[in-house]
Amino acid sequence: MMSKKHQEADVAFIRVLAELVSAKNLTEVQVKRQYDDNTSLNVRVTRTPAAPVAAAPVHVAPPAPAAATTGALPPGQSGDPADDPGAVTSPMVGTVYLQPEPGAQAFIAVGDRVTEGQTLLIVEAMKTMNQIPAPCAGTVRRILVDDGTAVEFGSPLVILE
Repeated sequence: MMSKKHQEADVAFIRVLAELVSAKNLTEVQVKRQYDDNTSLNVRVTRTPAAPVAAAPVHVAPPAPAAATTGALPPGQSGDPADDPGAVTSPMVGTVYLQPEPGAQAFIAVGDRVTEGQTLLIVEAMKTMNQIPAPCAGTVRRILVDDGTAVEFGSPLVILE
């Protein structure tokens, strides 16, 4: 049987988890606490991102003349960076870091040539720094994230060509 002390502590713990999900812009966090052999607490806090009321302005280049006459985008361009054939996406939910440590030079810059396997950036997930390698050799065309921003699984990070 769970004591009132455990219940109060669990409620406070769940509130902290909910605040963490909101503050770090996460969609989910799951934790299991084992008190003894017969008592445990399994908590899963999820958040459905609200639809943006007023989205940040997106700067889109004017369409090419062929696109203007047909109403279609050129091949390989859907308007969504994640659909770009050179998109490198996040393999996990976490926080992006563009350099190996604060104050250090960034791993990459727009225009840099990269080799397959070269570290492009780091995604921190659960206090673990995960190096994100280039899936192929190429040139960095765009960096789609800022240092210290939260990313979701599948978020486009970099565009290589």
